[in-house]
Amino acid sequence: MGILCCFQSHADGGGGHHDQAVPSSSAASPSSATSSSGNKDRPLPERSNSVDYSNLVALVNEIVGESVSYRHKRVADEILKMGKAGKVTARAFTYAELSEATGGFRPDSLLGEGGFGPVYRGRLPPKSTGPEVAVKQLDRNGTQGTREFLVEALMLSLLKHPHLVTLLGFCTDADHRMLVYEYMPLGSLEDHLLDLPPGRAPLEWATRMRVAQGAARGLEYLHDTAQPPVIYRDFKASNILLDTGFRARLSDFGLAKVGPSGDKTHVSTRVMGTYGYCAPEYALTGKLTTMSDVYSFGVVFLEIITGRRVIDTTRPPDQHNLVLWAGPRFKNKRRFAEMADPMLQGDYPTKGLHQALAIAAMCLQEDATMRPGMSDVVTALEYLTIAGGGATDIDDEQGPDPDEQQQTDDDAQA
Repeated sequence: MGILCCFQSHADGGGGHHDQAVPSSSAASPSSATSSSGNKDRPLPERSNSVDYSNLVALVNEIVGESVSYRHKRVADEILKMGKAGKVTARAFTYAELSEATGGFRPDSLLGEGGFGPVYRGRLPPKSTGPEVAVKQLDRNGTQGTREFLVEALMLSLLKHPHLVTLLGFCTDADHRMLVYEYMPLGSLEDHLLDLPPGRAPLEWATRMRVAQGAARGLEYLHDTAQPPVIYRDFKASNILLDTGFRARLSDFGLAKVGPSGDKTHVSTRVMGTYGYCAPEYALTGKLTTMSDVYSFGVVFLEIITGRRVIDTTRPPDQHNLVLWAGPRFKNKRRFAEMADPMLQGDYPTKGLHQALAIAAMCLQEDATMRPGMSDVVTALEYLTIAGGGATDIDDEQGPDPDEQQQTDDDAQA
């Protein structure tokens, strides 16, 4: 018996917008940052609102000064055309300020390290009461480079939502490249879901559904409220950070792309992202749409339900790929229980499990036109958390955010 879940399909036409992507491993010129005066004849695009983004102008000019081909300028121009931007609050920090905040980037302040570089925990002045921050430092020899730094700084300066991380500022002192965020005390979803150490309690079912709902709302904002839409392109458990209330915050926007606008249906770009999470049509053709993010959401949601990594070579060969392993189980209702995380020890609502699997299966449709949009996914998850034994999202307890696009009142059926 298969899974039935009512969603509206989203068709993808044939036209496209081509973009000359810069590889994520590209590094900036080793020369020191130059003055912005040489770029005054290359003005940034006019914006329809009166937002003061002089800090971003200085940031872009500094980066452009390093790029002989001006590829970074084109990327910046594209992002800065986004409308509906809130007040830009990100500010420029000096290296000395961030060194003091992190205690000289001492090893015991290290939170972790990714493709971008090391991340340090710190506190801004006054030391006793200032906000805690996470400082991400670009490793010039790492797998990501100046383009990713620029994209993330601009995206998170312009986009504001309760389910996106808060960017407090950036540093371009000399050859330093750093991003400063609000500190997320609970780390990432990956820390609480995958490969838990012995004795650590797993996330409860209701908390898992709340995290999934918050992450879905973040993607919905990027796809439906940002204009042009933003395609996240790197949706995975390690990029979903958690605040003290287990509210999900999307982080790491270095691979994000401005999506198609007008009569365009996709952007064509070099395939980037993490193996296992990329949508099959994007991996094969390089054609990127918001449906690519929907597929990635389906993968992560399946990880949330099962407690399994999407790619896990420590398991038997027929279980290495989570999506392939789940395929035949999606088609047999009697096997649904096999996909529940065994660490839950059966402590989940049966109806809720079935509905969650229905959502995951729809997001993982191989045909991108058969996948639901993120607004439909959000609606289905809201229905699931209420009718399926979950908990409402923390945003509902605090009241609606005035900057969020109003949600539709239509119910999704499972």
